[in-house]
Amino acid sequence: MNLLSEQNLARLATEVRDRTATLGELVALGEELKLPLSQIVVGEAMIREGKTYEQITDECFAAFAHNLRALEHGLEKGNSFVLGTVATDLAKQGKEGKGVLIDDVLIDRALVYTLAAEVGNHEIGLSPCAGTGDSCPYTGLLKALMETGVAPEQVRLTSALILKVGSIFRAGKVTTGCNMEGYGAGSAATAAALTDLRGGTAAQVAKAMVIAISPTLGVPCTPRVITRGLCSTHIGSAILGGNLAANLVLKTTLPVDIDIDVMLAMAARIHREAAPSITTVNVKYMKPYFKKREQVEALLEPGLADRDTALGASVLGESREEMRRMMAASRPLTKTLGEVVVGGSSIAVGSPTNMARIANALKQGPITRLEIELTRDLYSRRSINVPAILMGAVFGSHTSDGEMYAKVMDMPEVRAIDISLKELAEPEVQRIRITTEQGSVWLDSRNRGGARVAIVDAEPSRDAAVAAARKLGIQVVD
Repeated sequence: MNLLSEQNLARLATEVRDRTATLGELVALGEELKLPLSQIVVGEAMIREGKTYEQITDECFAAFAHNLRALEHGLEKGNSFVLGTVATDLAKQGKEGKGVLIDDVLIDRALVYTLAAEVGNHEIGLSPCAGTGDSCPYTGLLKALMETGVAPEQVRLTSALILKVGSIFRAGKVTTGCNMEGYGAGSAATAAALTDLRGGTAAQVAKAMVIAISPTLGVPCTPRVITRGLCSTHIGSAILGGNLAANLVLKTTLPVDIDIDVMLAMAARIHREAAPSITTVNVKYMKPYFKKREQVEALLEPGLADRDTALGASVLGESREEMRRMMAASRPLTKTLGEVVVGGSSIAVGSPTNMARIANALKQGPITRLEIELTRDLYSRRSINVPAILMGAVFGSHTSDGEMYAKVMDMPEVRAIDISLKELAEPEVQRIRITTEQGSVWLDSRNRGGARVAIVDAEPSRDAAVAAARKLGIQVVD
């Protein structure tokens, strides 16, 4: 499977050894060298990490070991807090050579296994990328490839490409939102993996990612549909999503509790609130690509019609630099995934838990009082993150400790503590104060995906908190 010659690696080295290459630049190298993007990605990692081709692909695939176990857990016996037994329901109906949800066996299995990974995520956790949400489709797709005749070497190569795409979303995600996690990152990685796997060129992989990402960006889609190609996946996803929803309701016991009026009212409100902001950003980036009519452009004042050409070059240059900063912030390819996070969300559970673990490392003596303050989004998900915060604060438990997560609320040590929980309006904020007979420690931090923590201030000091985080292996970011 290794298509990288010494000459290819030498050419790659001139571009990536001393500078961070953007994904678009890696695509250009793939076209120049007539290599699949997956090969370019592995070649870049070989140069940056000083490892062989086999080491890179083996370590990338090995990064999914726990997630594959979580998938099997969800498939065999999982009963999720929010998804019920959807995966086991589907597994019981599986037939050799036939799909359960759709006729395409590969995609059908990827859908089922993605749901199984999500159920497993809610019970024993997943190693997060941008979040645990996108680790579900990554793992589900790889499992499906393994079972549908794809060579093991090819699966390992595909895992490297998936992680490369995931690493970009991991760097870009700074607050809650599936547009940069399960839906967005999962769609982009799936499009890249399947296009590459089916023989697509690097340029074709890039185009597939563009139209796959489009419907994940938010509502409204206008004026994005004025650009060429993007609307195809909006329409196609409506068909696929509708079919999936119908089959899930008809063939599983998936719990759906929300009233349709509530759902429609919420959708309308989100549209009104989000549209101005989304459209402003949308126009900035997409305007150079809007499809134009020459007859209409002729109506503009002289000179105005030419401005978009210059604007296009400016937007592309700015986007390249934004991408360069995001990709420069990425961890090594083989270390893209973070530590396992139980509870179903690395941003809602993992990051608050790691905040609590840092505070636990700073405290001295038995805890008498715990004060927890969470931003509105985290506060609304308190049923899944408060148990994790308590296990981290009281016992220093790791984010992967599913056994402690399940029992911590009923433990005598926790029940004896005076605990307060408050909601904050300020975005991203997560704070904790631990009081003992020897004094108190305090951590003012910001929530980040992938179980990362941004430390703003702390008692006894921010330096002490950062040092504790490093000792615990917790990734601290800005």
